Amino acid sequence: MLSHSIAGAPLSWWIGFHAVVLLLLLLDAALPIASSARRTTGLAALSSLAIALCALGFAFWLNLRQGHQPALEFLGGYLVETSLSIDNLFVFLLLFRSFGLDVRSQRRALLWGVGGAIVLRALFISLGIVLLHRLAWMDDLLGVLLIVLAMRLLRQKPAEEAIAPNWLRRLQQRAPSILWVILAVELTDLLFALDSIPAVLALSHSPFVVYTSNIAAVLGLRSLYFVLAGLLDRVRFLHHGLAVLLVFVGAKMLLRHWVEIPIVLSLGILGAILLTTIAASAFFPDRSHSGTSHGSSH
Repeated sequence: MLSHSIAGAPLSWWIGFHAVVLLLLLLDAALPIASSARRTTGLAALSSLAIALCALGFAFWLNLRQGHQPALEFLGGYLVETSLSIDNLFVFLLLFRSFGLDVRSQRRALLWGVGGAIVLRALFISLGIVLLHRLAWMDDLLGVLLIVLAMRLLRQKPAEEAIAPNWLRRLQQRAPSILWVILAVELTDLLFALDSIPAVLALSHSPFVVYTSNIAAVLGLRSLYFVLAGLLDRVRFLHHGLAVLLVFVGAKMLLRHWVEIPIVLSLGILGAILLTTIAASAFFPDRSHSGTSHGSSH
């Protein structure tokens, strides 16, 4: 029975992947609350590294079982999803500040948020792949959508997108509960999935590759948040870099009939975009943040 194939992969692969996901979630939840912001960042960095190594190990295993192409597509999807998730983390940061959460509550909200994100993204990916297989023009539509989203990303300021909705803040004030914060996290992740999932579908149409790369990136969100929380609003050109990334992936989809871009070249271009964004932000920092520290909120 375990050899039965589901969406292009043996049932045993799906079971094994979800078993590892559950184990990583349990281990992440069991991490102790550090006594200082520095120790919190250190533990989160170790957890982020462990999850990244697991993702690389999975890509290596996929290379052995299915070949170079699926493995590289997994790495491309993982890189795209993780990159776009950085913007998501910025929104989480301002949401938590808006609700006034301490570190323990932030960890709980992120844990439940990641669990909910896995379910929502599974539904989104399933729907997206079904549409791509049944409607040939969906590739072109997704390509245009990604470029439109990139233009929107350039026009909007992070702070304007990230403030918690007024109706959620009113609910929190009337009936204080972490449930409202988790709801805000889920709504935020749902909005960002509209950007990231089409971008990953542009790199691969394999349900197993798209799903596993997406979930692997989502798993690292919780730890990555505590690593980058104090730096997110200092990456001055973050939105510009992510917009360029979306334009490239969208153009790749639209030009696929005439130009076939190898996945290795795609990975190189994506990496160059991200490195250029980081370098530009480092060399031309936003002076308005030069005297501000956000470590107190963690």
